Amino acid sequence: MNLAVDINWGIPIAIFVINVVYVTLNTIRMMLTMKGYQTVAPFVAMVEVAIYVVGLGLVLDNLDNVINVVIYAVGFGVGIYAGMKIEDKLALGHILVTTIMPENGWEIAEEIRGNGFGVTISQAYGREGNRFVLEILTPRSNERSLYKLIHQIEPRAFIISYEPKYINGGFWTKRMKTNKRQVRDNPQESPFSEE
Repeated sequence: MNLAVDINWGIPIAIFVINVVYVTLNTIRMMLTMKGYQTVAPFVAMVEVAIYVVGLGLVLDNLDNVINVVIYAVGFGVGIYAGMKIEDKLALGHILVTTIMPENGWEIAEEIRGNGFGVTISQAYGREGNRFVLEILTPRSNERSLYKLIHQIEPRAFIISYEPKYINGGFWTKRMKTNKRQVRDNPQESPFSEE
């Protein structure tokens, strides 16, 4: 008995595609929900659940074939991977990057500001002496370019990043829409000068 001849490959392919689309939307919807996109997430959820019902119905109607269940599981894994990749490309939200510099903190902060980033600087004391702590808030879409810039300026920098849940006041409230050119054209003499 030839297995390839006895299987209607249309159903397993449909199960796979439907499950990839469903789980991809599920992953994106969860990311949107966690980041507070309250108007988009419910719409994505409606589309997601409609696709889920169709896909689950196909699997339940064809449980007599183990290949359909395996294809469903593989589609689930591929959907999670695809959803994470899409969310990474969308780069929703902001990150706060804390960078600890061993020296030249003021000059490094000005150089980072000159590239369009808002920087708050403070002094700290670590195991090996005085340090400079730079706090940089940026859209996630600029995350990789910021890391690259920091490493170019100071390869010994210690970097930690995380996603803030709430942002209010300061540089970002006033200049959220400001582009790199505007920041370069309006440098401040001191990082602590009043506007």
